[in-house]
Amino acid sequence: MARKAKAAKIIPIKPEITSENKCSFCEGSKCCSYVTQEIDRPKSKKDFDHLMWVVSHDNLQAYKDDDGWYLLISGKCNHLLPDGRCGVYETRPQICRDYTNDYCEYDQPAEEGFELYFRNDKELDNYCRKRFKNWDKRHQQWAKKKAG
Repeated sequence: MARKAKAAKIIPIKPEITSENKCSFCEGSKCCSYVTQEIDRPKSKKDFDHLMWVVSHDNLQAYKDDDGWYLLISGKCNHLLPDGRCGVYETRPQICRDYTNDYCEYDQPAEEGFELYFRNDKELDNYCRKRFKNWDKRHQQWAKKKAG
């Protein structure tokens, strides 16, 4: 009786990921899909009420990390090519040149380093209800001050 030969198991060799080739492994080109802008630390009910208005808009979020408070504005760079590479690499802005991918969103999602993260007004409202006594009465308090 003839023996059936077993097919050899082929184990794909994973390429070594370096800072030079890391971007080609990043699905969605994460670092090129948003912009952050530092903002003043909100302190008062009015500051947080204003921030609630901001994060009520599409593609706007807010977070706090070790460096301070930031707006996170979602939107892909206009120069991003379909394969995730930069279409203006040779003439890219200085901020892109200064960016290092030694440790980036490919390694760990940025939001894992956020102390506070508000993806929308509901999340911020929940935080403010815990932070401020009488959060729900803020509008009446402001109206009284204005009228008085």
